[in-house]
Amino acid sequence: MRRSIALPGVLTAAGLVAAAVPATAQPVRSDADRALAAIGQLRAHGGEASADADQTYGVQSVSTDADGTTHTRLHRYYQGLPVLGGDLVVHSDRRGGWRGVSQTLTGAPRLSTKAALAAADAGTRALAASPAATKNIDGQQLVVFADTGATRLAYEVVVGGVRADQTPSEYHVVVDAQSGAVLDGWDTVEAAGTGHGYHVGDVPVETTLTGGVYQLNDGARGGHKTYDLNGGTTGTGTIFSSASNVFGDGTLANRASVGVDGHYGAAMTWDYYKNTHNRLGIRNDGVAAYSRMHYGSNYVNAFWSDQCFCMTYGDGDLSQGWSPLTSLDVAGHEMSHGVTAATAGLRYSGESGGLNEATSDIFGTLVEFYANNPADPGDYLIGEKIRTNGQPLRWMDKPSKDGSSADCWSKNVGRLDVHYSSGVANHFFYLLAVGSGASQWGDSPTCNGSTVTGVGNAKAGAIWYRALTTYMTSRTDYKGARAATLSAASDLYGASSVEYTRVAAAWSAVGVN
Repeated sequence: MRRSIALPGVLTAAGLVAAAVPATAQPVRSDADRALAAIGQLRAHGGEASADADQTYGVQSVSTDADGTTHTRLHRYYQGLPVLGGDLVVHSDRRGGWRGVSQTLTGAPRLSTKAALAAADAGTRALAASPAATKNIDGQQLVVFADTGATRLAYEVVVGGVRADQTPSEYHVVVDAQSGAVLDGWDTVEAAGTGHGYHVGDVPVETTLTGGVYQLNDGARGGHKTYDLNGGTTGTGTIFSSASNVFGDGTLANRASVGVDGHYGAAMTWDYYKNTHNRLGIRNDGVAAYSRMHYGSNYVNAFWSDQCFCMTYGDGDLSQGWSPLTSLDVAGHEMSHGVTAATAGLRYSGESGGLNEATSDIFGTLVEFYANNPADPGDYLIGEKIRTNGQPLRWMDKPSKDGSSADCWSKNVGRLDVHYSSGVANHFFYLLAVGSGASQWGDSPTCNGSTVTGVGNAKAGAIWYRALTTYMTSRTDYKGARAATLSAASDLYGASSVEYTRVAAAWSAVGVN
């Protein structure tokens, strides 16, 4: 359930590492050296890092800036149990010296690891909490739940299944191991909500010649393959193939037309991350996901799944005003959920869930601008091509135009559905990129009556990407997102830069101070 990409010898007690790696800065060379140095620094700064001898750490990733500054993302364990919400990023200088930590945990865990509730009873409560219509327990583990407030011993139960609308569900339920209360729940199948498909027009698609026929298999981008599920809901179906190397005809009568949409959307998303952020694929390992088209029957949705590491599209329902959900921004949105899962891991509920959704809206929008496709020019509308009436799902300039999303932060934002709490971050990003007031993209107000000048998509996107991959953790809230983006702006442009000042102004303009 919790995946830890541990470097050799890194998953070690803080005290033991401190003995092997002195707290004083030492030259480091490999990622393993850097990770060991980072964990060694935790004990020397135990108060600030909430680290002690009862805790161990697993390395998720190590990234190094051009100046040698290293950012080590870690999973935290307490007496061998995963700490949900305890993930952290240790920042070190080029010699391994301490530069601080990003985390939401406010104190070292102190609790008994003996459960009063039987595991079977926790499973029963988790099944009842799952929104799936058909469901079963896929996995279960004892954890330390470290959300806002005191840490608690709990069971994390993964309930697999299928919702009533045919969307798969991989629902994580956190059950208090003493009282049996359900403490939290979130789904790792993250769907766009609603969608409409459109064809991307005449575009090149990367194919591979296999057995005398061409297949939608993109060897230039990690081997991304695009399949036709033909109404199924499991497996991969059949890869799209053509003897002539021509796929689709631009109409829904030809099943390969939406296959071209999905294949092209995946390619543009890959290219955006590679050419803009030097990221090789969703997990930054050079390995492609795959796409599944024609899912279910009249399925009005699209979703990303970490479990299959794949993107899935429904055909929509034309009788209800929905076309296939294969637009560029939907592709970029859904696959960016995978990037979030591979980096900050923003939990899909509360304010962190809103940030998760907004991250996908932001990068889906930037993919659309990057592609510069004449059939779908870049804009700050989400899903404008997937309703037959042309109305978007969300507006970034003024999110409340949809009737439910929040323009401004309030203490109640975290109680909204994540597709609506995302409005605060979407509004922030629009103000940072474009600015307030009237423009060709919309007319964006501010919550404090201020005037904000934008810095453009390139700088705004760079700041958000660095904040996500370097500073945000699984429970980052809006206040934490402000701090993360300011740190990112300082890293990229300087603490006295215009960009830093405008990040601060854009957050204040949406009520986050």
